[in-house]
Amino acid sequence: MWTKLQIFGFRALWSPYFLLFVIALSLLYYLITGPLRHKFGGSNQSVPTGKQQFSFYLGMLTLYLVKGAPVDLLSHISLLAHMIQMALFYLLFPILIIRGIPGWIWRKVFNIKVLKPILNLFTKPLIAIFLFNFLFSIYHLPDILDFSKTSATAHSIISIVILFAAFCMWWPLITPLEEQQRIKPLFKIFYIFANGVLITPACGLIIFAPESLYETYSNMEAWSNALSLCVPFDVLSGLNTTAFNGPEFFTDMSLLHDQQAGGILMKVMQEIIYGIVLGKVFFSWYRKENRDIDPIPNQS
Repeated sequence: MWTKLQIFGFRALWSPYFLLFVIALSLLYYLITGPLRHKFGGSNQSVPTGKQQFSFYLGMLTLYLVKGAPVDLLSHISLLAHMIQMALFYLLFPILIIRGIPGWIWRKVFNIKVLKPILNLFTKPLIAIFLFNFLFSIYHLPDILDFSKTSATAHSIISIVILFAAFCMWWPLITPLEEQQRIKPLFKIFYIFANGVLITPACGLIIFAPESLYETYSNMEAWSNALSLCVPFDVLSGLNTTAFNGPEFFTDMSLLHDQQAGGILMKVMQEIIYGIVLGKVFFSWYRKENRDIDPIPNQS
């Protein structure tokens, strides 16, 4: 497959401009949390911990891998790659960024006059959980997903809206701000279970469909339009895409099997990520409960 993908060129495979954007974000984080933190309201005690820095920079690496590296090109060729991209972008990336940015910066973001009412509304647990799962589910309806691949503008807007909803969904679970902790630990466990249930219909639609659902991967014209989102026009115009016989030229799977594998992998990755978060929440709650239990008095 790798040899075949190289026909799209270096820019399509590695997105150097997007890499510069990710590097710029990383440099901005370093400056705001480091040498320039006093200018932004930070103090000597507000330097991010090693774990926070590792989490943020890992988040930046994840962002590049799913939106700049070959995974992005593959997501327009294979639904399996698309679902890997979705799982990492919406379920892992927000966790890493929320944990990586120090609380004093998040507090300033939530106190911005224009953003405050919006963030306070959409991070309410019930709104957050239903908003993300609703948007994620309708995005994977054939007409919506195919439409998102028709132009860079539509694709970017839809991706950003769902990403915002993903941040809001994770916020009640892992917020670093005490005043934003609206869910008790026990209810966080139910919150995670509910997320797993609500995302299941979208995965089920993809897994159990008797035929290929998406024009993007089965119609040559729609497929060519999708490729134009990440392949430079001069490269794409110089290729005879009809000679490739569509996405199946690049994979050993039929469109239906690729679709089924994508749905299954999305569900598995979701369960793994939710399971890890569930374990951390449960053991954190268990340790806190044990600390709060009064010790048995000594018998004398």
